Amino acid sequence: MHFRADSDHLRLFRDVVIHKSISKGAQVNGVSQSAASQHIQELERRLDVALLDRSTRPFTVTETGQRYLRFCQDVILRCEAFDAELEQLKNEVSGTLRVAAIYSVGLTTMSDVEETFRARFPAASLEVTYLRPERVYQSVESDVCDIGLLSYPEPTRELEVIPWLNETMVLGAAPDHPLARKSSVTPHEMIGAAFIGFDQDLPIRMHIDRFLREHKVHVQRVMSFDNIQMIKEALVLGRGVAILPLRVMDAEIQDGRLCAIRIDTDDLIRPLGIIHRRKRPLSRVAKQFCDLLQREFSTSGAGVTPAAELAAR
Repeated sequence: MHFRADSDHLRLFRDVVIHKSISKGAQVNGVSQSAASQHIQELERRLDVALLDRSTRPFTVTETGQRYLRFCQDVILRCEAFDAELEQLKNEVSGTLRVAAIYSVGLTTMSDVEETFRARFPAASLEVTYLRPERVYQSVESDVCDIGLLSYPEPTRELEVIPWLNETMVLGAAPDHPLARKSSVTPHEMIGAAFIGFDQDLPIRMHIDRFLREHKVHVQRVMSFDNIQMIKEALVLGRGVAILPLRVMDAEIQDGRLCAIRIDTDDLIRPLGIIHRRKRPLSRVAKQFCDLLQREFSTSGAGVTPAAELAAR
């Protein structure tokens, strides 16, 4: 049986499967749940096959449904590649760019990036979602977002990494902490310190743990959090010290609530990168956004101001 399928219907089926929910797939595509359900039922009737097994909750995708999903994804990628080629022929940068970013990027960078981007490309729009690192990967892999911004990016079979910047890592502490009087510390001087860290499943925790092991630094772990904001609040309350990217403490340093102490080592940075689908060409708006990040928002934060000078501001 022959049938016609437009790209909107292909995206609808893809998103229903990705979200494992007809209602969520309908919401993403701006249609009612009833309309989405009717479309899939009509599609199954016309194809004379079952695409979804509704006897389970949530539904499961049949083998035929999996094949149709791959067909949908292939056609959508081809449509997007064609759209990208068309955009290259246009002078105006337009369209919507969906960005998934880790929370700390939002805290330090995204408001300025969004303001600059919108002023420069008024016909384009950004939709930024803040997620945990693993969710950033998932969002880009499943085409929910076009690109992802995260630390310690890892390429995969599906994802390519574009380097962005390397952030300087420093030791953060409240101004009245004994170490805050120093302009810099060696890893050895951190031994035995009350230490506030990240949860064990986060890449930054693994990187910091490796750094401490390599320098034979044993600390007293007093708290662990899954986000930088909570760590900073604990620092302000004087609960201990923490290793953080310098840029994320800028506001607290300016207010005199935290001090940044340089760590005498060359092997402690936090790399940030941009991820995107390998088989999905970057649109014109995505290329302009990535170029903006690399050209104008790639300051590494190198050159930490001594703690005494920071406290005197």
